[in-house]
Amino acid sequence: MRVVAAMSGGVDSAVAAARMLDAGHEVVGVHLALSQSAATLRESSRGCCTIEDAGDARRVADRLGIPFYVWDVAERFRRDVVEDFVQEYAAGRTPNPCLRCNEKIKFAALLDKALALGFDAVATGHYAQIVENADGTRELHRAVDPAKDQSYVLGVLDEDQLARSFFPLGDTTKPEIRAEAQRRGFSVAAKPDSHDICFIADGDTRAWLTQRLGERPGEIVDESGQTVGSHSGAYGFTVGQRRGLHLPRPAADGAPRYVVDVDVPRNVVTVGTADLLGVDEIHGDHLRWCGPVPRGEARLGAQIRAHGEEVPAVVRVLEAGQSDPTGAADPTGAAGSPAAGEPTVQVRLERRVRGVAPGQSVVLYDGTRVVGSATISSASRQRIGSAS
Repeated sequence: MRVVAAMSGGVDSAVAAARMLDAGHEVVGVHLALSQSAATLRESSRGCCTIEDAGDARRVADRLGIPFYVWDVAERFRRDVVEDFVQEYAAGRTPNPCLRCNEKIKFAALLDKALALGFDAVATGHYAQIVENADGTRELHRAVDPAKDQSYVLGVLDEDQLARSFFPLGDTTKPEIRAEAQRRGFSVAAKPDSHDICFIADGDTRAWLTQRLGERPGEIVDESGQTVGSHSGAYGFTVGQRRGLHLPRPAADGAPRYVVDVDVPRNVVTVGTADLLGVDEIHGDHLRWCGPVPRGEARLGAQIRAHGEEVPAVVRVLEAGQSDPTGAADPTGAAGSPAAGEPTVQVRLERRVRGVAPGQSVVLYDGTRVVGSATISSASRQRIGSAS
């Protein structure tokens, strides 16, 4: 096969490219230029797409003896990932830009261009596994290293994308990858992993958003509606947040307070105790399936965060306007909502999960297999007495 190896300049993508070459494929290395004003040097383990990273990727490609190119996708990354991120926060939602980047950039823009140029597939350094069935269909599964498993952020891939993708690292642990890179003589063998939001290099999301959305002073209130503090923009908060509230006085009982609601239209942030955070029912839109769509009530695992715990759940796909089994209308299918006219999903969790915010993603699993994902549109507490 002719394969494009996405090379970020890190150790994982370097070993992934090497393994594809060892497997006998014709490999071309490609570094995606995501920033319109890339920094020369990486300042920390945050950030991405520096000139230094491109140079690291090129040196690995030279050592492997494979062609290497830089593809400029900065404009599409800005539109589909960065602007989407800002718009979601401006609407009071909490997006995951890594999922959006995988959906719109690495397995759309990159894959589409690769196919148009005559390549057969792309390979990345993600920690996940693809299992091929006897009939030729492919399934996405968790990596063997639970500490590095990235199947959650790949839950947006569909069957066609999986058919054109390789994840050569899914059967290996991170220490083994670093040791292999060292044996191969890669200069990136000990390079620190990047983390957090790649386009916010200093990690200060609220300050970054304020630069783009401006200050919008408002009130922080408790569950009774009493003002307990102030903020510079409700968009900078997310459900479940505890740090950065800067409340002038503690709660009467001394218990820590968390963000339990973000009302951007009213510019009000509501805080409360941890017991108010637990939810056991989630509705989601923007459905993405990695294989067959679940039928009826399916017992699956639900994961809310990239490295969060998987919770047993009963999942039902609802057609637009369809009521759930209890007779309650699906709130995400209301006229004028983002999902109007599209199927949605109802996820009933066996136990309550804290800090679930609209805009986050829920990824569904059947054992180690990734079934699909949805963007959370609402979360609520339905059952009395379930653990919070």
